[in-house]
Amino acid sequence: MKQTIEKPYVLYVAEVIYLEILKIKKQDNLNNIDAFERFIGSEIFKRISSGRFHDDWLNELKKNDFIDQSSGKKIPIETLRLLEIQKDSMIKQLIQYPDLYYAKSQFPLEIAQRSFDHLWRICESYELWCKETGQNKLIKLKLI
Repeated sequence: MKQTIEKPYVLYVAEVIYLEILKIKKQDNLNNIDAFERFIGSEIFKRISSGRFHDDWLNELKKNDFIDQSSGKKIPIETLRLLEIQKDSMIKQLIQYPDLYYAKSQFPLEIAQRSFDHLWRICESYELWCKETGQNKLIKLKLI
């Protein structure tokens, strides 16, 4: 009998980011770096970096009395606190400014580089979880 592997809630946003970057990469035939940079301008990036992604998700969970629809289990308060911390971290690390590049060159400002690095680490974490749980077929960007 095949065992179901439950994904930790803190990896849900990582999976969303990872799959969106993968979609951009395939759709536009880009390398990883260009796909990450293109993701930074996307609507899903704006939702995550503004906190709206987590707000919408937590509101949906609240409507369901914090019962996970896929497992039927109640989500522990500690997990909800972690999701709030994750939301705050995303807002701080993925801060948005209209012009994230120096005017006379293509070099990113430090704040844009911080966003890029944070996204890369998130995707690496997702791949590490896939590897640790034996789900190597989910590793598509091959960052690790």
